[in-house]
Amino acid sequence: MRTLIYVPVIHTSADLGSLAKQVTERGAADLGEDAWGKHTEAVEKFWDKISDYFNSVDVSGMKLYQDGMVAEGEVGQRIVEESAKAGSRNYELVARLLKRGAFLVKTENFTLVREERDLLVSLTQSRSVPRKLIAFIKYKLVQEALLKKRDEFIAERVEESLDRDETGILFIGAYHDVKKWLPESIRVREIKDHGKVKEYQKLLPFCHKHQKRFDELSRYLISEVIL
Repeated sequence: MRTLIYVPVIHTSADLGSLAKQVTERGAADLGEDAWGKHTEAVEKFWDKISDYFNSVDVSGMKLYQDGMVAEGEVGQRIVEESAKAGSRNYELVARLLKRGAFLVKTENFTLVREERDLLVSLTQSRSVPRKLIAFIKYKLVQEALLKKRDEFIAERVEESLDRDETGILFIGAYHDVKKWLPESIRVREIKDHGKVKEYQKLLPFCHKHQKRFDELSRYLISEVIL
């Protein structure tokens, strides 16, 4: 039976490229330096636990699918290397897995990824209040449809490229729901509960209001991976 190791991820600032500075400044301003610092620390520890798990797994021959990865071969390898050098914990781990024998697979449709990124850039770089509002409304109107299209495309890529009895690894943002579109012939093994990782991110802007639940989810994120 085909197996997909499903890793719902939390992106670090290094994953955001040119958007990193704005997102970090906005996060610290909205939550306060202390709360933002605790969140950053939790995300780093989360990646520590994910990395620890894969250190104990023989990944040779596994196919590797990555959120936002629009290429494979030499181009894909270059994307991985450059992102890892920029400090992305996600891509640092991907680079190590490739060195240990995993194979990178083109995961996403370039047009869809670019469309969402363009909307995010417009949202974060808008200066005036009216422009920010327009960018926000535009993004919210298409966000759900874009995610659905991307998830369907990713599921199709896994279905067509993962052969019988093979194992794949998918690193995917927690707001995605690729599992919904995968065929029953693919067994999914979650490294971390997708719902809990998503809930953590949804509660982050309101962490002070829901402190108890947010702390519970923070502890879950940094706990050992048990499959």
